[in-house]
Amino acid sequence: MGAKKQNPLRRFWGIRGMPSAMIAFVAWIVIFAVFGLRERSVFSMANIMNLLRSMSKYLLIGIGQSYILITGNIDLSIGSTVGMSAMISATLMTKTVSPILAALITLACCLSIGMINGFLVGKCQLPPFIATLGTMFCARGVAYIVNNNRNTDAIASGIGKPAAKAFENFFYYGKTFEIFNTFWVAVVIFAVFFFILSKTRSGRHIYAIGSNVEAAKLSGVSVFTTTTKAYMVSAFCSFVVGLILCAQSGMGNMEAGLTYEMYGVAAGVIGGISPLGGTGLLLGAFAGAAVWQTLENGLNMIGAQVGLQRILIGVIVVFSVLLDVVVRRGALSKRRAA
Repeated sequence: MGAKKQNPLRRFWGIRGMPSAMIAFVAWIVIFAVFGLRERSVFSMANIMNLLRSMSKYLLIGIGQSYILITGNIDLSIGSTVGMSAMISATLMTKTVSPILAALITLACCLSIGMINGFLVGKCQLPPFIATLGTMFCARGVAYIVNNNRNTDAIASGIGKPAAKAFENFFYYGKTFEIFNTFWVAVVIFAVFFFILSKTRSGRHIYAIGSNVEAAKLSGVSVFTTTTKAYMVSAFCSFVVGLILCAQSGMGNMEAGLTYEMYGVAAGVIGGISPLGGTGLLLGAFAGAAVWQTLENGLNMIGAQVGLQRILIGVIVVFSVLLDVVVRRGALSKRRAA
């Protein structure tokens, strides 16, 4: 007789990181429902559309930080890279550089941050906290220097109102099928990086070095190459968020992206991405970003203080990491007992 087929539901639930991601999605639905019952306007279509648009920035940052967390590292330069992206692209456009060329130049600058991070962490073996702390200050410094320590003028002053409007609509104000383009941009990027992480050899290598870097080396995995790829994904996501913030304000702000690296960590760990490396599903980052933004949106709708919002998010992040530690210890105890 052939081997008994595994129940599809059990197989689905057995996917690495799926239980945590599903729990986060359920939490999102519960939080949204609770706020909606408290304030009916939460359920309005206008609020839902704005919620999806605002969530998209956290989703993109969560994708980048999740890639890094799965390798067992962290990226503190994300927020500063976002600011650098917003300032370089806006400054170039105010100098009459076309939006497409400005975006390409900005992309090259942002990816260089990812490559430097990968070199320092993967090749030089610097602690990721220290390496990315250094690039965090450097990227923010570039954001200040690029326009002589001041925010830019409106991008329309350089490229003209029609081109500026097209850029702003593509990344922020425009809609496709009645949903803001910001969300579609984030969903497409999410789909690409979800496929890479879950279906390709590069994705398997990312999980491998996060689980056991020495075992990964013995298996022929290049830690330097894989780490650099992860940091470049993070830099790319930061680049896109920088363009979104530039389109949102119509100008470059030197403080754009401030503390976004922590938003990325929060989105990842709330969705079950382990900060200890090796486990987690990118779907979890989607759920984590949704939980984060729904909490912010709901608390704003009911008039809660900003301080209370931050406290709740902080408690949730700590609880998520604590739960991950407890689960890992339990799994380790079972393996030792066996």
